[in-house]
Amino acid sequence: MSRAFVFPGQGSQAIGMGRALAEAYPAARAVFDEVDEALGEKLSALIWDGAIEDLTLTQNAQPAIMATSLAAMAALEAEGLGLAQASFVAGHSLGEYSALCAAGAIGLSDTARLLRIRGEAMQAAVPVGMGAMAALLGLDYAGAKAVAAEAAGDEVCQVANDNDPGQVVISGHKAAVERACEIAKAAGAKRALLLPVSAPFHCALMEPAAAVMAEALAGVDIRTPSVPVVANVRAEAVQDAGEVRKLLVAQVTGEVRWRESVQWLVGAGVTEFWEIGAGKALSGMIKRIERETVQRNAGVPEDIAALKG
Repeated sequence: MSRAFVFPGQGSQAIGMGRALAEAYPAARAVFDEVDEALGEKLSALIWDGAIEDLTLTQNAQPAIMATSLAAMAALEAEGLGLAQASFVAGHSLGEYSALCAAGAIGLSDTARLLRIRGEAMQAAVPVGMGAMAALLGLDYAGAKAVAAEAAGDEVCQVANDNDPGQVVISGHKAAVERACEIAKAAGAKRALLLPVSAPFHCALMEPAAAVMAEALAGVDIRTPSVPVVANVRAEAVQDAGEVRKLLVAQVTGEVRWRESVQWLVGAGVTEFWEIGAGKALSGMIKRIERETVQRNAGVPEDIAALKG
């Protein structure tokens, strides 16, 4: 059986995530300590005891979700269930950074700092209220792409996340995204709902953030990942360090091709997916993309025990 480790993106944050792992595994605790030190603040205190409104801020959510995923990886390693168990890794949007860190391509401290910069840059790229994102449910990728193109006019409206066969997220100027929601309903979408996000991610409006990330990534050591990483914008495995750097910049404005990434992994022989970190959002998407696959989770000590068993 071939296995992939997958890492969640923004939206999976929850107060208390990772605490039980840190209490059960010194190696998991050390992950949170290193992230706190890298950022020069107690992000772990916010994750475990803060307000969800503060944790949900993009610049906090991104390093926090990554830290929880890497703490789960540390727990798996402690139980002999680490990266040697995986043929591939992949992550959804910011989860790609978690995947790269897990595969040894980027150090943990560098990953935390990059995600803080990424979160701040994405937030700052578009004035609050100017952009929006919406989930189109019950429309396939081609249908959603057509809807976005029709709604755009002289504004930006494009597919941001191709999540699964029945869920595509669009992003762009608020008015254009609102137009797209109405067009989508007329085109047969079951639902079209604006998402509670603070900026329009993965669209052309993020160009200023892409420039910031190009500069930030240029100053970071990126090594060859020990396991092939399936990149969001390519939907295929990448192992060249220079290519990884380039694709992380492209990812800021580019589509998260999650449906195609999962299909690529299954085509490469993957039959089992372990979702590493907070929540189970990816497991649901993967099941809808490829019904015959097996989903396992690694987010709390009980999950680790079940995987051991």
